[in-house]
Amino acid sequence: MSEEKKVHFDYKDSDSLRPFISENGKILSTRYTRLNAKQQRQLTKAVKRARILGIIPFTDKHKIESNK
Repeated sequence: MSEEKKVHFDYKDSDSLRPFISENGKILSTRYTRLNAKQQRQLTKAVKRARILGIIPFTDKHKIESNK
């Protein structure tokens, strides 16, 4: 049997969530993240919680507007 590494997503740690979010602010699919279904659900829940609390932005539109 292969060893599965434990993956824990903390919604308070924005740096650990950023690799799983695209440039546009979308959550990447399982094909790109290589997570199983349970881990993908945990990731989605953590990202959505962080967005609601304002830890990470919903989109990156604020970067475009601030550059003008």
